[in-house]
Amino acid sequence: MTNFTIELAESELKLVLESLIEMESKMANICDTSDDEDEIADIGNELIELRLFLKPLIERSVKEYGKGILNFSRELL
Repeated sequence: MTNFTIELAESELKLVLESLIEMESKMANICDTSDDEDEIADIGNELIELRLFLKPLIERSVKEYGKGILNFSRELL
């Protein structure tokens, strides 16, 4: 396996995290609501891979930037 390295600004990382967390939510919803066993299996396998990638990314992001990196609210302060 080869590695792919990328440098992201905090704002860019926040966008990536938001997108991946939204994807995780949508995939989990499909697994919870679908009646199609093949779809559940396919999406479920992808969801496992996503979570294995996302968990350490979230942990490292919070360690580096604090819990605010996970605040995706668009409300004005």
